[in-house]
Amino acid sequence: MRIWRHLFAPSLHRTFSEARLQAITDAIAAGERRHGGQVIFAVEADLPWMALWQGVTPRQRAEHAFAQLRTWDTEQNNGVLVYLLLADHAIELIADRGLRGRVGETQWQAICEHMQGLLRADDLQQAVLLAIAEVSDVLAGHYPPGSGSKDDALPNTPQLLG
Repeated sequence: MRIWRHLFAPSLHRTFSEARLQAITDAIAAGERRHGGQVIFAVEADLPWMALWQGVTPRQRAEHAFAQLRTWDTEQNNGVLVYLLLADHAIELIADRGLRGRVGETQWQAICEHMQGLLRADDLQQAVLLAIAEVSDVLAGHYPPGSGSKDDALPNTPQLLG
């Protein structure tokens, strides 16, 4: 039952140690040196009670995070949110409008499936790092280095939500 998973979701601070957070930050920074896009990673342990009561889906929550984190606020509208909801074992990738028509849904879904496989194998860190690398590969194919904003528009540090 979904409520129980959210009630007993693991703590973000226990799940994401400082070393794990730094590895993710480094992976985002390394990826962004290979392309002109922006990647942001956000994770929530569980949803607020009101969101659960309203039946908010992981996709809806990811779209909310996309807006809240201003992922859309890049010069070329080429930000990508990698969102993980631990309680629901849900992964969502939300790409800004600059990538519509360039990257198909099947490509984003393949990245989610690769990440899901590693999560099932209980390899959280590799799952996140793989997703960041694969999103960076996609962005490099459409926004080579130097084609994006000259500044780092979005934070490279993981965003712990909730």
